Amino acid sequence: MMMERLASSLICEEILGRLDLKTLCTVACVSRSLRFSVDYEVLPFLSSLHLPPSFIPDSSSLFIILSRCTRAGTLTLTTLTLNCQRLRDSCLTRFLGEQLQQLNLSFCSFLSYGFLVSIGENCPFLRVLMLEFAEQGSPDLFRRTLADMLFKCHLLECVCLKIKGTEVDARAFHFIDLFLPSTLKILKLKPTLEVNAIRLARQLGTGQKLSAMEDFSIPNSPTSYRFALQNLSLVLDVISDRLLVSITSSLPLLVELDLEDRPNKEPSPQFDLTNSGLQLLGSCYHLTGLSLIRSRKNYQGSFKQINDMGMFLLSESCKSLQSVKLCGFSKVTDAGFASLLHSCQQLKKFEVRNAILLSDLAFHNLTGVSSSLVEVRLLSCNLITSETVKKLGSSRSLEVLDLCGCKSIANSCLSSISCLRRLTSLNLTGADITDDGLSILGQGSPPISHLCLRGCKRVTDKGISLLLCGAIAETLAALDLGYMPGISDSSIFTIVAVGREITELCIRCCFYVTDSSLQALATKRSFQYGNKQLRQLDLFNCIGLSADAVRLLRKPLFSGLHWVGIGQTRLVIKGGAILTEICNERPWLTVCSDGCEMGCHDGWQFHRSESH
Repeated sequence: MMMERLASSLICEEILGRLDLKTLCTVACVSRSLRFSVDYEVLPFLSSLHLPPSFIPDSSSLFIILSRCTRAGTLTLTTLTLNCQRLRDSCLTRFLGEQLQQLNLSFCSFLSYGFLVSIGENCPFLRVLMLEFAEQGSPDLFRRTLADMLFKCHLLECVCLKIKGTEVDARAFHFIDLFLPSTLKILKLKPTLEVNAIRLARQLGTGQKLSAMEDFSIPNSPTSYRFALQNLSLVLDVISDRLLVSITSSLPLLVELDLEDRPNKEPSPQFDLTNSGLQLLGSCYHLTGLSLIRSRKNYQGSFKQINDMGMFLLSESCKSLQSVKLCGFSKVTDAGFASLLHSCQQLKKFEVRNAILLSDLAFHNLTGVSSSLVEVRLLSCNLITSETVKKLGSSRSLEVLDLCGCKSIANSCLSSISCLRRLTSLNLTGADITDDGLSILGQGSPPISHLCLRGCKRVTDKGISLLLCGAIAETLAALDLGYMPGISDSSIFTIVAVGREITELCIRCCFYVTDSSLQALATKRSFQYGNKQLRQLDLFNCIGLSADAVRLLRKPLFSGLHWVGIGQTRLVIKGGAILTEICNERPWLTVCSDGCEMGCHDGWQFHRSESH
């Protein structure tokens, strides 16, 4: 009897206690004894629960899950991560408590600003808070509820607050600096105004209130700092020199700085970022991560006051950078970007977007540089060709290679990619590759789990067959074949036959995919041993699907599906009552009738109904 108890204890602590929720649920189905162990000896003692973003619970599902994580009627979780796309204040408030130290709530379509008050009242020991709201108007109400929450949660070390919408009022975080706890180390806000960000930086550095007429361009020189802020991330109306003056003079302990602006019009030269502003970053001696992005809003924006000299100054003053992310530097040439690659000897992540002057020359001599790179992302850099990829082919550490929008990438570099022994993610969106190139990639041995071939118009069904006949079929979990006119049912049949690990599949705008493909995808998991179930499927604008195909979304088919996009297909036309029935019988399934990308990551804020 003692041995049996010891064995049970070891199983719970050393085996079951190390599994995630999904695996625990699978184990519980094996036998009654294992279900008893999971329900009464594991779940009530869990300290953290991280539900994947693809799983979108409704109120009843969440109640069932969290009620299992209670002991003596009290929730035991100290960390909770949820996709709240279907949840309202009432179903979440009941689970808030003093034990919570970390709360990550994303896609909060229906949560009101008043939920902040509930957090403040029930979670006084909270240390990490991440909230992603949908726009609701009334910035004054948001400021009041936010101030109330921050005043009561005085131990917060990480605050990440985002408000998404088309007409978000950037004044929502006005005067937030007056209420932030002194324990704060990480702060992320979206969106805010430059003038408010300057005030925030000065307040975080000195703790002194600033008058409205104070000259923001004059740096303060505090002898001590109120906050030990290490990570600052802001989305603003404009990034300027005077903003960097305030940040670098007030927050010298910064380890990561992430700034993105979305100006409505071209900033005037005196209120823009210049070479001098970049040089100021050298005073942040601990800086290892830097992201500077100018996004398009109403026009194609760029930092027109910055050229190669600015990059030279940055590379010389910030040699400890390990991560660099740049977008909108239209006047920087190969020399400027190359200076970063060669000066920052510890560089692991290098991302450049929309660099119209970046070419293969920047990567000409990567000896000793490429060995440290783990992630390389070159997005919409039209002058980048296969020669750059060949230079990266000698890397022993590269795990992520993103060449989205680099249209000159061709078959000639795929043999180099095939030699990357640690590559797990590859994006070839819009590349000029063919079936022969995919054959080369399929013969390689990199453990690629995420592959995007979107918009590769010269690839046909034959190429997909040649790709998946190799070792990649054993590792590939996510595959994007969107906007590929050469893809038909034949490719889907190949995926069904050999893509055992694939759980995410995008075939949006593949016009020659028919009901036969959907039927094959719906049933493949039930008759083939070892296959993983599809979690997400994007069928947007697959005009070859008939209206009757909607029946394939009903039980028991697609038993593991969490998200499916059916926008601009006949399934929506047929939908109506049938889609409502499907959503009712499968409460964990999100049926998106809009044009959202996989998982509604960039469209959830516009969904105002439970069934989308």
